[in-house]
Amino acid sequence: MSATQASQNAVFSSVIRERRSVRAYDPTFKISKEDLTELLEEAVLAPSSSNVQPWRFLVIDSQPLKEKLLPIANNQKQIVEASAIIAVLGDLEGYKNVEKIYNRTYEAGYMPEAMRDSFIAGTVKMYSSLPPEVASRIVYTDGGLVSMQLMLAAKARGYDTVPMGGYNKDQFVEAFGIGERYVPIMLIAVGKAAQEGRPTVRLAVDEVASWNEFNF
Repeated sequence: MSATQASQNAVFSSVIRERRSVRAYDPTFKISKEDLTELLEEAVLAPSSSNVQPWRFLVIDSQPLKEKLLPIANNQKQIVEASAIIAVLGDLEGYKNVEKIYNRTYEAGYMPEAMRDSFIAGTVKMYSSLPPEVASRIVYTDGGLVSMQLMLAAKARGYDTVPMGGYNKDQFVEAFGIGERYVPIMLIAVGKAAQEGRPTVRLAVDEVASWNEFNF
């Protein structure tokens, strides 16, 4: 391993080991729209099924709107203290964007024309006929991938986060005008910690992984 690779590995290892779920934020610390946009640009590099990219985000950095969200999210104080709350949503009809996605892939020189046409036709046919429970499972999986990438990207930029599933999704959908095709996946608070997240422990690898034969 080269010195550069070792340095990069050390930086990445630091990011994943130092990330904590932070629930107390400095309410005076603000993240600009430009920085939040750059953070999302890094997050959306996450993988997704067939590269459909079904994630959608509602970024809430208006204090009155955070106050509106507070009771919906069980009055968790990070809602109003964090710089922003990013609602991660899954688009059940995200496949309708595959023509745009694959056309751009073709134009970038990453895919020949025949492959583009085949991928568009095949992806639309498959996803448009999926049972609702399968489509929902896919967007939840992809939403989890982009959410983790967002939190790691935030930590690499010096920000703190906490993922939140403890909120009333029906009330959230109604209060913020979310269409029926979108599934709320989680809320992510992002800002600067006023109090460090509590250290936790993890099960050892040999307690959660087996090789070649599943033997738990």
